[in-house]
Amino acid sequence: MNIQEYIISDVAPLKMDDDVRQAQKLFQQLTFSHLPVMDNEVYQGCVSETDVYCFEDGQSLRDVKYSLDTFMVKPDTHWLDVLEAFAQHNSNVMPVLDDKNEYLGYYELKDIMQHFSDSPFLYESGAVIVLEKGATDYSFSEIAQIVESNDCKVYGCFVSNYKDHVTEITLKVSPNNINALLQTFRRYSYVVVSAAEDDSYLDALKERSDYLDKYLNI
Repeated sequence: MNIQEYIISDVAPLKMDDDVRQAQKLFQQLTFSHLPVMDNEVYQGCVSETDVYCFEDGQSLRDVKYSLDTFMVKPDTHWLDVLEAFAQHNSNVMPVLDDKNEYLGYYELKDIMQHFSDSPFLYESGAVIVLEKGATDYSFSEIAQIVESNDCKVYGCFVSNYKDHVTEITLKVSPNNINALLQTFRRYSYVVVSAAEDDSYLDALKERSDYLDKYLNI
């Protein structure tokens, strides 16, 4: 899945000798969290909207070079790694540099998110299942084998949380044979955190709980 088509350069980078007021005005016109800064065509980093309003009038960006964040990606960086870079740097703009470290333009977060929304993981009709298992006790190959052994297809699978040596895995599968699939996961000691509404196992537990409550209230 190629995302290089999303590289844009309609906003010129700031220059190191630009006044901070110029940067402030540009941020007021845009919805960017960061803006790239160049020095003689060499990328220096990004100045953040939060920082730029803390600088004193009359200062240039060169005067506050220490505050620049030097994050970027390459044109061949996988789109998932690009999304990770956005998250790590809390930015909605990601500079793109080529192999010679020459500035090509930038990605906008909304464009990469749109690319993600066009993936089968989101647009295919299916069931989302959230599982938990010990961090050293699960494998994606085992999860795929369980899904496919129940005549289902995996549309996507990723680690969505990790806490106290327990890993949470979120997967999306084709909507057939969900009850059998969930039962198989439980037999393999996966905890089903959430799943399709027609999980007969949970329905049975609820019925038994309701019966017990009714019995205790007699």
